[in-house]
Amino acid sequence: MATLRGPDGCPWDREQTHQSLTRCLVEECSETLEAIDEENFEHLCEELGDLLLQVVMHACLAEEEGHFDLEDVARRINEKLIHRHPHVFGDQKGVHSPEQVLLQWEELKAREKGHEGQSKRFFKNLPPQLPALLYAHSVYKQGSVQSALMKDFCDPEEAREKGEKLDEHEAGRLLFSLVAACREAGVDPEAALRRFAAGMEKEVERRVDL
Repeated sequence: MATLRGPDGCPWDREQTHQSLTRCLVEECSETLEAIDEENFEHLCEELGDLLLQVVMHACLAEEEGHFDLEDVARRINEKLIHRHPHVFGDQKGVHSPEQVLLQWEELKAREKGHEGQSKRFFKNLPPQLPALLYAHSVYKQGSVQSALMKDFCDPEEAREKGEKLDEHEAGRLLFSLVAACREAGVDPEAALRRFAAGMEKEVERRVDL
């Protein structure tokens, strides 16, 4: 990549920036997910390489600008994994389930970012670019632990009952049918779901504060 970005390198690679590469990153992530869905491991191997290339390119750009390099990226994720797994790399006991691991992860993350002692939000901050479906999934997952606060928007008990009769095919059919209905109604399903989930998140957060 350093050669491609060099004076005698590739014109396309040389003109790229962090911003110009964002579309490539999204496309490579999508193609990687496709390979996983298809369980095509030859394709997955190729797509992981393309995804890794995006990491390398961004690190190369950052190194040119004097911010960090690929070695820094590898070192920091290594340090993060060690710090957030004290039950594996340290002497902490009593963490035996995935749920306990996730709770500990968020607590350690808050300490790292200096949020400890500040007013805590019920919902954790989510990336604004997250697709609406993933956003809603995460909001429900967090909110379902407080069933009473969620009932006006989505009753977790009712959702669990429906979930017992649902498989992947039927879920896909229902979602597609709803998207089709939105298309007929002139409603943007992505925007509609995001706004509803965001509104629910805001209201539940308000009720928790009360």
